[in-house]
Amino acid sequence: MAYLQLKGIEKFFGDHRAIKGIDLSIDQGEFIVFVGPSGCGKSTLLRLIAGLEHIDGGTLHLEDRDITHQPSSKRDLAMVFQSYALYPHMSVFENMSFALKLAKVDPKVIQDKVQRAADILNLTTYLQRTPKELSGGQRQRVAIGRAIVRAPKVFLFDEPLSNLDAALRGQTRVEIAKLHRDLGATTIYVTHDQVEAMTLADRVVVLRDGVIEQVGTPLELYDHPANQFVAQFIGTPQMNVSPLQQMPALIQQQAPAAAKGGSIGLRPESVVVRQAGQGAIQGQVDLIEALGAETLVYLRTTEGAPLVARQSERTSLTAGDAVTLDIATEHAHWFDNAGRVVPRAAA
Repeated sequence: MAYLQLKGIEKFFGDHRAIKGIDLSIDQGEFIVFVGPSGCGKSTLLRLIAGLEHIDGGTLHLEDRDITHQPSSKRDLAMVFQSYALYPHMSVFENMSFALKLAKVDPKVIQDKVQRAADILNLTTYLQRTPKELSGGQRQRVAIGRAIVRAPKVFLFDEPLSNLDAALRGQTRVEIAKLHRDLGATTIYVTHDQVEAMTLADRVVVLRDGVIEQVGTPLELYDHPANQFVAQFIGTPQMNVSPLQQMPALIQQQAPAAAKGGSIGLRPESVVVRQAGQGAIQGQVDLIEALGAETLVYLRTTEGAPLVARQSERTSLTAGDAVTLDIATEHAHWFDNAGRVVPRAAA
């Protein structure tokens, strides 16, 4: 049996069925990321696992132990919140050790556990400071340290980096990845940031409207999305998805029969921009985003399909320039008019 097992988990808020029968198996030591748009149920599902919300249907097992209706204090889980949730009048040491003191753990054990967590998180020199004397990234590390000292069976992270600026998000993301590797702890992480999902996860769980759309490794979801929703949600910039009727006849002729009336999906790296007159597909540049290491070219075909092309080379093109396009249809994703994947073999 899986280390953490969700079977038919449901949650109602009044008449609204927010979580609709979730089944999920998580192995010991896995880093699982819940991702999805706002309102999809990812934070609610995390809170159900943590015991902060009552489970209305289904069962939750941890190490073959039914914890479905156990209080959060008995589940052997630790949660790191988006808002840090630190006690402002306590020092870093007191914040990190508070749960252990409540459990009447031996003071020498508390000292050792807090010191070890502080060493891991580079907080040793800050143990006597209060939260107001720390930066946002340091406060988040204190919140993580408070979870570490409890040595839980599962770590739960609820969008822990969303309050940090871009540079700190990148730095703290690396620290969380190293922490997971060093501790080998089972981790469930909620985010709306696709970069966090793609770089941290062993497996990504994509949620929409309280149901799981797809579970897989980051590259499985990127290369083999289960449907149009997953295809466009995973990847930055998102996959180009255009109705077939807005694509040139050359592309339409290559579509599988089941995709007629549907759409084509193209990753930005599958669209190559060339100077005008160098190809059969015509387009016009709308915008250039020169990012240094890569360039994003926003354009549209003469039939009206908007596309984004990603290239490693810099460009002299400007908005309004006519261009021609090479489209790697061998890497295309085809969708029917309901957004379902049409296999290439269906051609």
